[in-house]
Amino acid sequence: MIRKLLALIFFITFCSVRSYAQQKDTIILMNGNLVVEKVIDTLLGSVSAWDSKRVNKKLHYEYDDVYGIFYADGNKKYFYSQDTARFMWFTRDEMGYFVKGERDARKGFKAHGSLITSGLIGFVSGASGAFFAPIAPYGFMAITGATKVKIRHSTISNPAYIDSDAYILGYERTARYKRKIRSLLGGTVGLALGYTFYALFNNSYPTDYQNGKFIYK
Repeated sequence: MIRKLLALIFFITFCSVRSYAQQKDTIILMNGNLVVEKVIDTLLGSVSAWDSKRVNKKLHYEYDDVYGIFYADGNKKYFYSQDTARFMWFTRDEMGYFVKGERDARKGFKAHGSLITSGLIGFVSGASGAFFAPIAPYGFMAITGATKVKIRHSTISNPAYIDSDAYILGYERTARYKRKIRSLLGGTVGLALGYTFYALFNNSYPTDYQNGKFIYK
């Protein structure tokens, strides 16, 4: 009877330890990304966690890159704090909304328009064969970072967030960054295709335009 009782206690303890080991914590990064892994420690200026994708490998994040940790047991630890001397103007709650805005924009904002438009501009510019052709698509990329961002409600994880200016700023920051990256990609690919088109077909281009008609070689 005693052996069975001891075996039962050992089994329950083993299952509890195993369950605890499998629990993962949530590391919230300042760029809005979430890292769901088991945190090892928060010593020596960085947060260390196990990397479940690589055996016996660890992930390390500097304190400045981490907003906070939500532990699996319900405890929380924050690394961000307001410090105007370091240009960290937001309060902790405001930064929380800012980070949520970054995360929602990263997941929901697609920037397809920037990709397609810059691709078309790059192609037309490259197909012209002009020496200054790259100015047009890369100039467009610069403009995409300045224009207003339209926040679609379908991309917001919580409708109440839109009432926070910090959330909007975080969303817009990431959205503009995605616009620039997509514009850079689309413009570069379009430019390359345009130059290729010019190399293959420039001999078929008209050489002049007179009396309402194109003149060919």
